[in-house]
Amino acid sequence: MCGESALAIHELIDDIPTSVHIAIPRGTHRPSITYPPTTVTQYAAETFALAIEQFEAAPGERVPIYSAARSVVDAMRHRRRFGETLALAALGRYLRSKGRSGVRDLQEIASDLGAMSAVRPAVEAVLA
Repeated sequence: MCGESALAIHELIDDIPTSVHIAIPRGTHRPSITYPPTTVTQYAAETFALAIEQFEAAPGERVPIYSAARSVVDAMRHRRRFGETLALAALGRYLRSKGRSGVRDLQEIASDLGAMSAVRPAVEAVLA
């Protein structure tokens, strides 16, 4: 899971996503899912597996999901698609829950994804 679905599961946004957001490596077969409504996002194969965790969706059923920090970084780097307000709200909630220690995780992931220019100024503004 990625995008708004991951942000909602990590309780970083209050919105209820209108579809389940899933990630696939760029260049792989795009699944055709009719139900539930699904949004498929392709990520670079080199960084696809960065910061994936497991979420227990039901007893004994685990689903891969991007970490809270990765989800926030993705929201910031794709804020035109997610919406500036949603991305900044997720960042603010993440920093309030993790404190300054969460900044390091954001910076590491943003650096790996080449997104420091999108993340650094927003983090500085929220922490100011």
